[in-house]
Amino acid sequence: MIRWIAVLVMSAVAAQAASPFAWRELDDRRWEITDGGKPVFVYNHGQILAPGFPEKMARSTYLHPVYLPDGRVITDDFNPDHPHHRGISWMWPQVTWHGRTEDLWTVGKVKQRYDNQMNWKADDKTAVLSVRNVWYLTDTGETFMREWVEITIHPASNGTREICFVLKFEPVKDPVTLKGDPTQNKGFGGLSFRFAKRDEPKPGAATVIRSEKGVNAKDGVNEVHTWTQVEGSFAGKPAGARVIDDPSNPNYPNNGWLMRHGFGALNPSWPALNPVTLEAGKPVTLRYTVMLYSGQPPQN
Repeated sequence: MIRWIAVLVMSAVAAQAASPFAWRELDDRRWEITDGGKPVFVYNHGQILAPGFPEKMARSTYLHPVYLPDGRVITDDFNPDHPHHRGISWMWPQVTWHGRTEDLWTVGKVKQRYDNQMNWKADDKTAVLSVRNVWYLTDTGETFMREWVEITIHPASNGTREICFVLKFEPVKDPVTLKGDPTQNKGFGGLSFRFAKRDEPKPGAATVIRSEKGVNAKDGVNEVHTWTQVEGSFAGKPAGARVIDDPSNPNYPNNGWLMRHGFGALNPSWPALNPVTLEAGKPVTLRYTVMLYSGQPPQN
């Protein structure tokens, strides 16, 4: 029996060693994931602050930079037009706990923090990064929400890479209510993808946003789609990315989307304008798939 267990352990170690995927610490705030020695993304688990921005804008728990299979960067961070946008992230503009409502989206008095629990596993087919975070109030230090993040990375093939996200949330003890932004009934909140600058004379002029319904000529607010994608020229060549809502998500397929041509953003808004109260012992799980395309993305 002991010998059999030893063989299993050795096999697992060998599979990990044979995997093209690897992770390494860039510093005490960032992990880099690579595929065949080429970067896939950086996961920012520590507080990140760009030069010239106030200390209160420091934030963690997001992916940037995210790389296309050919090595170009597809995400943006700390852009002056919307400095709170951060690569691929997940946050809400209205978080209510103990009668107090704060803004996680624009980096208010509630933030996410790494909870010192991470697991990494990889084989020749996929790699999985698992992390546990918490939400806390910056002025009192109180922790009130637990967050589990699982990111599965698939190998690049023919200029395409698939990255799958599983995000689970559960209050530590007392209920927490989430709601999208009510301003002009926008409803945004949840998973967000902020795109890198496209090559165009005017922001948004040559950016294409497409969904299962075809090309969206105008920006979208609370539009119902099962997937949306941004297409454009990045660093001199065509590229894009698609975000896919998972059928297992609450309210699917009726969740609305925020879509922006000018600064390049996609957000499958959940729970949008209808607040949802989470309770301890009853976690909520959200799943999304991101497809990255070096070259012209598919049109269907």
